Amino acid sequence: FSSLCSHFFIEVDRLRALLVQNHGPSDSLLRDGDEEFTSEIVLARIENVIEAILTSLSKSEAPTLTVLNRSCWSNIRFEDDIGLHAASDYTVSTIRSDCSRSVTRFATTLKVLSVIYKMVQSNSYATKRDIYYNDTQLFGSQRTVDLIVDDISCMLRVPRRNLHVLASSKGFIAGDLCYTEEDGTKVNCDSGSMAVLVSSNVCGIKNFVSTAKFVLIVEKDATFQRLLDDEFCTKLAPCIMITGKGVPDVNSRLMVRRLWDSLCIPIFALVDADPHGIEIMCIYKYGSVSMSFDAHNLTVPAVMWLGLLPSDIERLNVPKDALIPFTKRDHSKLQSLQKRPYFNSQPLWKKEIELMLKWQQKAEIQCLTSIAPDYLTRVYLPNKLRFGGWI
Repeated sequence: FSSLCSHFFIEVDRLRALLVQNHGPSDSLLRDGDEEFTSEIVLARIENVIEAILTSLSKSEAPTLTVLNRSCWSNIRFEDDIGLHAASDYTVSTIRSDCSRSVTRFATTLKVLSVIYKMVQSNSYATKRDIYYNDTQLFGSQRTVDLIVDDISCMLRVPRRNLHVLASSKGFIAGDLCYTEEDGTKVNCDSGSMAVLVSSNVCGIKNFVSTAKFVLIVEKDATFQRLLDDEFCTKLAPCIMITGKGVPDVNSRLMVRRLWDSLCIPIFALVDADPHGIEIMCIYKYGSVSMSFDAHNLTVPAVMWLGLLPSDIERLNVPKDALIPFTKRDHSKLQSLQKRPYFNSQPLWKKEIELMLKWQQKAEIQCLTSIAPDYLTRVYLPNKLRFGGWI
């Protein structure tokens, strides 16, 4: 790798110029201080909810809360430069206080609203896990708190970070990147074989410094660690690698968006050639239904599919015993993906999916070791980047 010539990254540089020209970082809500959602605005919106409840009680009416139905595709719109986002004419779910099926949800939502109000008022922060342990008997499970926090964020039309609720991170980042945390801590991600845990307060990060040529999103932690061990970030070129360890958490998605907004360099996805891997890539690129209300800060439509492409399997003559037969679940997931609105704008993706359907087989990135133990880092990725082998 050290002998690579200076023109090795001509295709990557050309892609960067094209992305900046055609897309460029949009006017993201991720700004220093988040001026458009001050503490006063957040407090006022919570007070409006409480006032509506008090008004209902004064009229001897059962109070209700209304939230966006976040699992309904009919509430979702798709735009190439945004991804999946909440429709303006969305339908809502009503949480009633006089219904046995929803009274617990009504009570827990008010409890979390109360905790959030106090935190915003005192300028303090807590994790979703902290909130859960505030009253474990009421909440019953951590998932209850997770769903309620997202419902409140959606109901108030306020990004979750402005509610002073932090989520624990599971993702890791490594490579040519330095930045400063909100508390002034300086973080250097270029520490050899050790990765850095993605910050739980991505929006508070400042002063991104990097000479990276590109960002590589890696689906699996095992592949991420292999690339670290092989010193991929330093041997090939200055780059940044990030993994959400499977389906990405919000912080990993926020970090990818911050990298795009701050550095304007190509972002590639390295995922398994299977329906699950494709869906994970789509979450980074176009977002998810449940978090569509915050699409502007969580999606990066400029993400490119670097590999593993189904067509690569045929092109590289990957041994058949390294492939995995499709299951019914795989087939169902792939059919579901094909119906999603963003696939209409990706004709090359459609061809790749058609190959998978034709073969009824899938492949993990690790299948490349059947060609050679170091084939991924020594041959596959360098050639992909050199000759523009992404779609």
